[in-house]
Amino acid sequence: MSFERLADVLFPDLENTPEYYLEKYPKRNMKEGAQVVRYAPSPTGFQHIGGVFAALINERLASQSEGVFFLRIEDTDQKREVEGAIVDTIQTLKNFGMKFNEGMTGEETEIGAYGPYRQSLRKEIYKTFAKDLVKKGLAYPCFCTADSLNATREKQMAEKITPGYYSEYAICRNMDSEDAIKRIEKGDRYIIRIKSPGDINTRVEFHDLIKGNISFPESNQDIVIIKSDGLPTYHFAHAIDDALMRTTTVIRGEEWLSSLPIHVQLFEILGFEAPKYAHIPTIMKNDNGSKRKLSKRKDAEAAVSYYKEAGYPMVSVTEYLLNIINSTYEGWRAENPTADYHEFPVVLDKMSKSGALFDLAKLNDVSKEVICRMKAEKVYDYYITWAEEFNKEMYGLVSLKESMLKDVFNIDKEGPKPRKDFAKWDEVKEKIFYFFDELFSKETEDKIELPKTLSLENSKAVIEAYAKSFKFNAETQEAWFDDLKAIGIELGFCANRKEYKANPENFKGMISDVAGAVRAALTHRANTPDLYAIMQIMGEDKVRERFENYIK
Repeated sequence: MSFERLADVLFPDLENTPEYYLEKYPKRNMKEGAQVVRYAPSPTGFQHIGGVFAALINERLASQSEGVFFLRIEDTDQKREVEGAIVDTIQTLKNFGMKFNEGMTGEETEIGAYGPYRQSLRKEIYKTFAKDLVKKGLAYPCFCTADSLNATREKQMAEKITPGYYSEYAICRNMDSEDAIKRIEKGDRYIIRIKSPGDINTRVEFHDLIKGNISFPESNQDIVIIKSDGLPTYHFAHAIDDALMRTTTVIRGEEWLSSLPIHVQLFEILGFEAPKYAHIPTIMKNDNGSKRKLSKRKDAEAAVSYYKEAGYPMVSVTEYLLNIINSTYEGWRAENPTADYHEFPVVLDKMSKSGALFDLAKLNDVSKEVICRMKAEKVYDYYITWAEEFNKEMYGLVSLKESMLKDVFNIDKEGPKPRKDFAKWDEVKEKIFYFFDELFSKETEDKIELPKTLSLENSKAVIEAYAKSFKFNAETQEAWFDDLKAIGIELGFCANRKEYKANPENFKGMISDVAGAVRAALTHRANTPDLYAIMQIMGEDKVRERFENYIK
């Protein structure tokens, strides 16, 4: 059989050889232990939080080892490509603070010496290696139609035989080269398949960097490596690209674990050293007591766009994902409250081997911690940037009162236990609305939150008396509270909790109820930051105006 002639007929216009590409993409000159990793999404949709999870692990390992993190776009399934998906991927990485050393920087632009970093532009490379395999008798054209393959599959399943194209079911495997050439010249459609040397009775031992030691039967499937449109399958393209781009570690979802036998075999057939593999756990969600995979269709939080629209700082999501990657992150953060998260060492073998549970409540806790550590100026910058896109009303109000808002965001922030009011920016309006007359005036009496011991009528009576006597210009918070306490005692409220508990009938309530009435008059809410700070930010005129309006 003339494999060489068959290879020339299949691939007549190729100028280069595999050796040319191996020289063009030489071994990288890096320090020992440096890792070359990649994020390699398909542009078939917009970014999923699971993609960010995988990208973050890759980026952290490359950065920690002083290696290379590159972005490769795997667009060989061009029928499913979504317009704008590549730009969305690039922007998402930037939004999450992930810097790649090489790869796509736009629809048509890239950086790095190991490109193109878009698979559809690497067709000649794949064909060159496919031609070499045909020459060596390790690959062959297959002329089977979709109908015949479906019929074979149905027969196999009916007979409870492993479905696929292998052994006696691989009917084109041993076709004479001259017969194959005649069919090609006649114009028959074909694909290129690998001639698998595998035996399912032989087991392969493999060490996964997360799962540990695993074993699996060799693949005996004659998988497709070049499709009828001339583009490679994912299996073939990734093996060649990772070899030529000198990838040291492939970090990908555990859904690819079942393909590992095929990929290990491909590297062997191609004569390449296989990279190390790490199969990361699937992101799961607790749904009414049972775990399931986070779904693009069912779960809003699966889409990266959700976090931007809700107003989570991307650093909050990143820190939460680091919690999922390594559970030791939470303890590290507690010990290093002011450290940059980049200082945390990600370790693959400390990752969970089973599904990673994504919990929005936990994300909110992490995000509150992140935001409470931010300076007021940074909180303001984050918030107004978000509001400009997602809440025009608040943007208009906040942008006119920058100084006031920075004071608001700074309430109770300087102490050892800063307040944790916000997890995301869409929560801000409800918690600061009372600083704006435009929003506060829309509130109705039924929204007013009062201490349990006070009715609305009684609280108005408290404010009427308090408004006549309080000293706004108290020099300190302590002096202000002493003044409030004195007024409260005069009004019949108790300053001593034990005394009040012993004889509650002798008092109208506690001094805290007086403060609650003042809080209600000024904010309509029972849970707010420090009341003295709120009054100082509002100013005396507004405070007195609020009191007057409250008792009308």
